[in-house]
Amino acid sequence: MVKVGLLVRLEAKPGKEGEVASFLKGALEAVQQEPGTTAWFALRLGESTFGIFDASPDEAGRQAHLNGEVAKALMAKAAEFFVKPPMIEKADVLAAKLP
Repeated sequence: MVKVGLLVRLEAKPGKEGEVASFLKGALEAVQQEPGTTAWFALRLGESTFGIFDASPDEAGRQAHLNGEVAKALMAKAAEFFVKPPMIEKADVLAAKLP
């Protein structure tokens, strides 16, 4: 069961949309190695707007994801890829349907 999550909103710089999309698609492999991340979604919300939503069973899983390889790589690319720093919001999961 998932109880906590992260919602990350990303606004790509003009001309960087393809690179951001590729980065997010490529991040899946690293996230699959995170046992505390139960669900993870990379989203495209518009031409230049992207997002990430992930969910974990507890705070330890959420914190491990925040300290993981994808988060490190995302922050390292932030100045190059994004108009402003990623907006990371912690969320409590009230209900979920997972396979």
